[in-house]
Amino acid sequence: MSALSSTRMLRTALVWSGIVTLVLAVVGGVVGLLVAGVSGLSSALVAVLMAAVFLAFTIVSILIANRFYGDPLFVPIFFGSVMGGWILKFVVFLVVLFVLRDQPWLTPMVFLISLIVSIVASLVVDVVVMMRMRMPAVSDTTLPTAAEVEAAEVEAGERRHGDTSTPEA
Repeated sequence: MSALSSTRMLRTALVWSGIVTLVLAVVGGVVGLLVAGVSGLSSALVAVLMAAVFLAFTIVSILIANRFYGDPLFVPIFFGSVMGGWILKFVVFLVVLFVLRDQPWLTPMVFLISLIVSIVASLVVDVVVMMRMRMPAVSDTTLPTAAEVEAAEVEAGERRHGDTSTPEA
């Protein structure tokens, strides 16, 4: 069983998203501190961390599902993992927002801007990684060799062995 060709791309996206998250945490924390004091710092850090966790959750769920490649139940496992992860992520996201909404230490505008910037940065990383990866349009498949195609045509009676002309319709 071979690994899926998308696994390398997903791991690269996960690593680069982690690096961008660290940069955003530093920049967001400093800007939040300058704009709204310690409340702004904590708001920015929570927003960046929250975005990173929820966005990485999707990549991790796909990587886990990819481990079942080759299993007869791969497709249901894959979609169950991704959709189940998405639903869980959505519910937890709403719960976290409801819990954070009335916190006195949270500066809503710093939190919102940090969250939006983090999400956009993560999407940019995903696009850049996907554009730079050299992945064929059709992957994870093996094409037949010329000898196998010729043998199949001979067996089907479409041409004789060694004949290079194309069959007539």
